[in-house]
Amino acid sequence: MIYCGIDWAERTHDVALVDDTGQLLAKRHITDDAAGYRSLMDLLAEYGDTEETPIPVAIETSRGLLVAVLRAGKRKVFAINPMAAARYRDQHAVSRKKSDPGDALVLANILRTDMHAHRPLPNDSDLARAIAVLARAQQDAVWNRQQVANQLRSLLREYYPAALEAFAKWDNGLCRPEARELMKLAPTPAKAASLTRTQITCRAAALKRAGRKRGIEADVERLRGAFRTDWARQPELVEDALGKQTLALLGQLTAACTAAADLAQAVDEAFPQHPDSPARSPASPDDG
Repeated sequence: MIYCGIDWAERTHDVALVDDTGQLLAKRHITDDAAGYRSLMDLLAEYGDTEETPIPVAIETSRGLLVAVLRAGKRKVFAINPMAAARYRDQHAVSRKKSDPGDALVLANILRTDMHAHRPLPNDSDLARAIAVLARAQQDAVWNRQQVANQLRSLLREYYPAALEAFAKWDNGLCRPEARELMKLAPTPAKAASLTRTQITCRAAALKRAGRKRGIEADVERLRGAFRTDWARQPELVEDALGKQTLALLGQLTAACTAAADLAQAVDEAFPQHPDSPARSPASPDDG
């Protein structure tokens, strides 16, 4: 039995092959391109790798082109958590200093001694992998959206608490499209306080563009009252500068909200195509 460990990096990768006894059979430094991948596959073939009996591979990532190449066919690819690999490294070396060739050997030995304790990457279909990519990207987009919203909330606390109070009633607060439309209209307390009822009412079209259909007039009155609440103020020049910073963050927040919404829609479109989706599953006899 032959085992392969790959210590991957951005541009190059180190490969090590060991046998059942732990003897190092081969090591190679390959580039992260088509030529490097061919070199890797030639090395594996040299030591008995075939389509029917592929050599298992341990690597510290589950993504990327190299992993996609390795997952072709029946090969078992084990994505080893870097923290787990570090603990194995401590068992085999006195020094804790990282060594790429040494780490490749450690990964190969992890499979040799403890392959039963690790799970290979699932043999998912291309559609299942695509759904996983979209779901992960949508989750990251939501986290990014919340991070930008938190930055904007922190900034508003420094000079514009009236805006926070005005939008506190709405779910998702600053992430709501109507909140962002109103912040563009009045990025500073001075501009917000100077708005008349007529001006806000005329600008109610902004709420409609954001998707609001009901309760606009009532919200206009509530917002006008919140914007005119007496709060401490920053000096005029400082307030204007903070307002410009707010507009910049609003641009980032709008982009983050759009990305999260687009990716959520992509997931909603892709998931029903999977055979295991409830939308594709045949109705049971008890469904009526």
